Amino acid sequence: QVQLVESGGGLVQAGGSLRLSCAASGRSFNSYVMAWFRQAPGKEREFVARISRSGSSTYYTDSVKGRFTISRDNAKNTMYLQMNSLKPEDTAVYYCAASSYSLGYRTYEYDFWGQGTQVTVSS
Repeated sequence: QVQLVESGGGLVQAGGSLRLSCAASGRSFNSYVMAWFRQAPGKEREFVARISRSGSSTYYTDSVKGRFTISRDNAKNTMYLQMNSLKPEDTAVYYCAASSYSLGYRTYEYDFWGQGTQVTVSS
């Protein structure tokens, strides 16, 4: 139904910034709730942020509030994650996800996933 491809990851020093993009193909991008998850080595995949279909509602995990901003441009079929004031503990593979039925923050609530993009923050 929808295919997702992340980009924008890389290596950055602590305190720096990165902007991740998630490009979606297929119809009805604006019918999906979109989210970012991340997975550090040896840890479970965890929720980072989500955005409603119209972009009017956003939600963040506590550890990134005030530093990360999720957004979407439905005309471009693209979702973004602006990451500022990065910390070494933000190091992880970041995944784009789409849900056709939920506005949640659990992995099982999301139907479609991208391949992930690596973010590494050095101290």
